[in-house]
Amino acid sequence: MWFRSSLLFILLSLSAWAVAHKFTIENSNFTLDQASALPTDSDDTSYLYNYNRLRVKDTLSSGNYYITAIGDIVNYFGLEFTESPNFTYIELLKPDIPFETRTNFQSYDKGVAYAKLHRLYAGYQEGRHTTTLGIQKITMGVGRIWTPTDLYNPKNSFALEPDEVFGVLALNYAYAPSDLSSMRVVVSIKEDKSYKYALSYKAFLDFADFALNFIYSDTIEMYGYEAEGNFFDTGAEWRSEGGYYVSKSLDSEFYQAILGFDYGFQNGLTWTVEGYYSSELFSYEEILANIKDDIVSNLVQSHFYLGSSLSYSFDLAWSGSVMYIESFADERSRFVVPSLTYTLNDNHIVSLSAMLNDGSQQSEFGAFGSSYFFNWKWSY
Repeated sequence: MWFRSSLLFILLSLSAWAVAHKFTIENSNFTLDQASALPTDSDDTSYLYNYNRLRVKDTLSSGNYYITAIGDIVNYFGLEFTESPNFTYIELLKPDIPFETRTNFQSYDKGVAYAKLHRLYAGYQEGRHTTTLGIQKITMGVGRIWTPTDLYNPKNSFALEPDEVFGVLALNYAYAPSDLSSMRVVVSIKEDKSYKYALSYKAFLDFADFALNFIYSDTIEMYGYEAEGNFFDTGAEWRSEGGYYVSKSLDSEFYQAILGFDYGFQNGLTWTVEGYYSSELFSYEEILANIKDDIVSNLVQSHFYLGSSLSYSFDLAWSGSVMYIESFADERSRFVVPSLTYTLNDNHIVSLSAMLNDGSQQSEFGAFGSSYFFNWKWSY
C-alpha cells in the first residue's frame, strides 16, 4: 500500500510541471547451442534454440523528479528446449517481490512468449540527497567477477547475461555528508511480504575508499566491508570485499571475501584478476533446495576460486575478451568464456561467444557441457 501511495504522489507531482521525455528501444537476439543445465543429463545433451528480448524503456523527468519504466517482451523459439526440464526451471525463476511482474507463458507451435515489467521506479534528487522508490536494481560490492556482499542483485558471471538481474521492490535513500563520503539506507519487501534492510557507509580514508555494509532479513544477517584504491604508483587498481554471514534458514555461519586487481595497458589491453574464498561449502543439492533464499548466490562448492579476464579492442569495430575461472575443489574444474564482438555502428552490435566447462564428471564445472551462442543487439 505504501508503495502505490508514494508512487501516485510522485506521478501527480510530475504532472504539475513541464516533463522531459526520453524513450529508447533495444532488442537482444541470441541463437544458442546450449548444454543442459542438469548434471544428470549426458555430456552431449544440448538444445538449439533462439532467445529474443525486446526491451522498451521510458524515462520522465521534471526538475528534481524522475520516473523510469522498463518492459520486456521475451520469446523462446525451439520446441525441444521449451518442452525440456531446463525450461521448466526458467519458469520457476521470478523476482523476490510480493506481486507478479510478468504475464503467463504463452505457448505456440514452436515456442513460448511472455511479457514482463523489468523496472518501475520513481526518484527525487536534490543536492546531497537522493531517494528512489519502486522496482529497481540495488547495487553493492566492488568485485568484477564476484560480489559476495551484494545480497540484492549479485553479479552472476556464469550466466548468459551476467548483469541481467531481477529487480527489487525497495525504498533506497542515499545521502552524501561530504564529497568523499556517502551513506545509504535500503528497505525492501520480499515475495512473502517480509522486509529486508540494508545500511551502508562509504568514505575515503587516506589511500583508498572503504565501506561498511549491514544487511538483515528474517533469514540472513551480513556484516560486510568494501575497499578499493590505487596500488601504489603502478597504475593498477586493487579491490576487496567480504563479509560474515549468519544464515538462519541453513543454520550456518561463515565468511567470504574476494581480492582483485585491474590493470590497463597502454595498448588497450585490460587485465583483471580476482580470488574468492569461502569458509563454508555447500552441495549442488543444497543450492537447488535454497534457490529462493537471500543467500543462494553465496552458496559455493569450493573454498577457493581464482578468476581472470582479458579484454582488448583491436580497432574501432573489433574487440575481444576471455574470462577464466578455476575451482580449486577436491575435483578441480574450470569455466572459460571467450567472446569476439563487432560493432557495426552506434545502433548494431554482434558477438560470437562460448561458455566452456572442463573437468571430470564429479567436478563443479565438469558436470555440465559447453554452450555456444551468437548475439545480435540493436538499439534506438
